[in-house]
Amino acid sequence: MKHNEEEEVSYDYLYYVVGLLSGLFVGLVVDKGFIWILSLGLFGLLFAAFFVNVFVKGRGEEA
Repeated sequence: MKHNEEEEVSYDYLYYVVGLLSGLFVGLVVDKGFIWILSLGLFGLLFAAFFVNVFVKGRGEEA
């Protein structure tokens, strides 16, 4: 007999997508060149990874 087990769905990829798109948007607004768009997109992606690993990682755990 199987028990009802909830599947844990991870939405961490949304943080990465939002970080990437916001970095690309800021690079587009800065309007210094194509390199700025790519580099700020990468920076947004790295910031999203930092955010997920530091702040979001333990959100479901109880103290």
